[in-house]
Amino acid sequence: MTTTKPSVSYAMPLGGVTAYLHLDGATKASAFYKMAFGAREIAAHPVDEKGRTMHIHLDINGSSVMLSDFYPEHGHDFKIPQGFMLHLEVDDVEAWWHRALDAGAQVAMPLQDMFWGARYGIVRDPFGVSWSMGMPSGN
Repeated sequence: MTTTKPSVSYAMPLGGVTAYLHLDGATKASAFYKMAFGAREIAAHPVDEKGRTMHIHLDINGSSVMLSDFYPEHGHDFKIPQGFMLHLEVDDVEAWWHRALDAGAQVAMPLQDMFWGARYGIVRDPFGVSWSMGMPSGN
């Protein structure tokens, strides 16, 4: 049986603004995002002798999210993610919500109908990143 390796070639980002996350365990995060958010891997560099990768490019819900491990020797020190949240506007928030929880995300704000007309909630992934998700109420 043959297996295909992820491409290491450059791939153009999807959309206008691309989140680039530096995480402790980018390959583990990629695997989690595939389970939790249906991510598709577009490109990835192989891991180094320490198990780190300098680049993974994912498609999540039609947008690019890129990942890298920390490389303190190149000025990318370990820092806990803070001060931002990634938002997923989806067509079936209940399905996306339950898939994320089943994969191991933790509830940060319960999924609920909000005053602005959305069904909305927030989960936190095992890597410290907060993900809000929503859709118009009544869909």
